[in-house]
Amino acid sequence: MTRQKVISASDAARLIPDGAIVTISSSSALGCPDDMLAAIGERFEAEGHPRNLTTLHPIAAGDMWGVKGVDHLAKAGCLARVLAGSYPSGPSSAEPPAIWKMITGDAIPAYNVPSGILFDIHREAAAKRPGVLTKVGMDTFVDPVHEGCAMNAKAASEPIVERVTFAGDDWLFFPTITPRVAIIRATTADERGNLSYEHEGGILGPLDQALAAHNNGGVVIAQVKRLAASGTLRPHDVVVPGILVDYIVIAPDQLQTTHTAYEPAISGEIFRPLSSFETPKFSIAKVIARRVAQELRDGDAVNIGFGISANVPRILIEEGRHGAVTWVIEQGAVGGVPLLDFQFGCASNAEAIVPSPAQFTYFQGGGFDVSLLSFLQIDRFGSVNVSKLGVRPHVTAGAGGFVDITARARKIVFSGYFTAGAKLEVSDGAVMIAKEGKVKKLVQSVEQISFSGPRAIAQNQEILYITERCVLRLEPEGVTVVELAPGVDLKRDVLAEAEFPLRVAPELRKMDSALFHPAPINLKLRPALEPLR
Repeated sequence: MTRQKVISASDAARLIPDGAIVTISSSSALGCPDDMLAAIGERFEAEGHPRNLTTLHPIAAGDMWGVKGVDHLAKAGCLARVLAGSYPSGPSSAEPPAIWKMITGDAIPAYNVPSGILFDIHREAAAKRPGVLTKVGMDTFVDPVHEGCAMNAKAASEPIVERVTFAGDDWLFFPTITPRVAIIRATTADERGNLSYEHEGGILGPLDQALAAHNNGGVVIAQVKRLAASGTLRPHDVVVPGILVDYIVIAPDQLQTTHTAYEPAISGEIFRPLSSFETPKFSIAKVIARRVAQELRDGDAVNIGFGISANVPRILIEEGRHGAVTWVIEQGAVGGVPLLDFQFGCASNAEAIVPSPAQFTYFQGGGFDVSLLSFLQIDRFGSVNVSKLGVRPHVTAGAGGFVDITARARKIVFSGYFTAGAKLEVSDGAVMIAKEGKVKKLVQSVEQISFSGPRAIAQNQEILYITERCVLRLEPEGVTVVELAPGVDLKRDVLAEAEFPLRVAPELRKMDSALFHPAPINLKLRPALEPLR
């Protein structure tokens, strides 16, 4: 006879022993088992247990907009160590999350491990292999030559990665970390524990996380929206089979994602008309996004990140070119229209939603064509920082999948403003810098190396940096200005606003004048067979 699997969140919290390694499936509020995490935090407040937990978060658990996630556990004595691909993030004006206060206060060892590598660690734990051997992250903050993923002094004193020589080559080695408990989420569980994801905006990595805990004698707890009778889920719809699930916690009010109770287009149950997607208003940010769009080829598979580049799909809709490229995002959506703001990480009208570990294998192996990403800083070697802002650490989420994505990407287009805090306008087809930014973003040395320029040169990756006033290219001789915006003075507005000498291309071009006018630009994508450049 099958044992009763449905229990309360408070009873499930009592299953977690002191000192346990707990893996949690989430991406901000998307897929976050927040009721379970709240129950663990409440039990600790009432009983002082569970204590000294290590938590693993391949992608952030919780946000700063109402879903506390890991903050439920971020209490002295409850949380002893945390390894995460990303962390809850939000505006600098907001109170930092409790987890960030623990990190910056050096209260616990905290690590920022690339999301794909964390998923790889789970796969190795499930198969009882010794660890992950990878080149992802070499020459970045992931590499022990630099920071070894450590976010504070306590973490630096307890390394989790080393450089090793294998088969005559240098690699990064992450020893396996074996979870004792997996806390995952789904939409529906049947009475036998089979899990389906029909209302979810992403599958994320629950199968790998459940396998890692189950195969090592651990406990798997699934938070779900509803319970179905045994045998009523179609087998092709089951993502995590009941043989891996020990307990079910029902949370009928779980959010689909941040500020979203349920939107069927996010989970692919309906397709929205293209006319329902708002296109960006004419602005400096739209100018940059348009120029980024000009780098795409017809038929490209294009990864997209948070920031200005997230608007590029809307540019293609406005230009009548939707469907000419296929968007791929780390939470697992393939195709459709990646969403913005609170719903970032989800897509409407997706062609497929695949598990994040598979998506990261695709990224790590360089299977896609182009990645469109943002930058905080660029240094004299072309290296980029996206993951650390020391004066306001909770403004950035950490690296997430950035390092996995950029490790072997054939072409990367970084976008952002040339300086921080500048007052900018577009008038009469030209850029007007009414007030220069106080903070330079092209610096001698980045605060953290999220992407290595020298490694990109060695691997023959194609790297562009697109700003409102110029386009720069990473060349073996250095960072080079290759295009200039109308209205911008090369010496005053570009060369003098970088902390290091920029090269200037012998044939410096003007950026397309159409970019700087409100009307559509008649976007023509490059031919599919044209080589990357």
